Amino acid sequence: MTATANQLIAAFPQDICRRWAARLERVEVRRGDVLHDPERAVAHVYFPATCILSLLYNLQNGASAEIAVVGHEGMVGIQAFMGGKSTLTETVVRSTGEAFRLPVNALMQDFEAGGAVTRVLLRYTQALMTQMAQTAACNRHHTLDQQMCRLLLLSLDRLHSLELWMTHELIANMLGVRREGVTEVALELQRAGVMRYARGHITVLDRAGLEARSCECYRVVKTEYDRLLPGRSLLTA
Repeated sequence: MTATANQLIAAFPQDICRRWAARLERVEVRRGDVLHDPERAVAHVYFPATCILSLLYNLQNGASAEIAVVGHEGMVGIQAFMGGKSTLTETVVRSTGEAFRLPVNALMQDFEAGGAVTRVLLRYTQALMTQMAQTAACNRHHTLDQQMCRLLLLSLDRLHSLELWMTHELIANMLGVRREGVTEVALELQRAGVMRYARGHITVLDRAGLEARSCECYRVVKTEYDRLLPGRSLLTA
């Protein structure tokens, strides 16, 4: 597998990819690994290839909620080039897989030079901010059934798969709700023939049915990502 398995890296000019080649490190990350701690400056940015990463906001009472999910379409560590160096969010591996890690100074050299890297990363940041805003609105105004469908669809898109490894407890922590509510929704989705669940292994049987049960939030986020990050063409857009 090459670094271009990540869509952002694939969108950069070939000379950028060649320059980064010696410093891009292919790493395996496992579910539960913490890649970025709150309030600490990041040393590396991560470009997922076959894993899923969660951006979590942790409260003082120990509760947490997922504010964004990142897969092969993006990266984590945007605070490196946004000027803040650190953030209050935590980056945790949600699904085991591989990613490519790049030292921040290597990224910043090309970001500060302007050009293709800057344009790609700023567009990606706008798309990520849309996901964060839509997640906040969804968690406030939509039903747990709709929220869970949105979460599953965004996760499927970031793996290009119909299978996920997510326990009810994990989903409850990401949505900031009670585990019992997630179990009830999962049973309803199984009765409707939308998915099958067994010991943390989710298989989506009817993707169209899952989309039909979701609120508009999934479609809004997907449309914005497709608009802002349509592939290599974004370099000259």
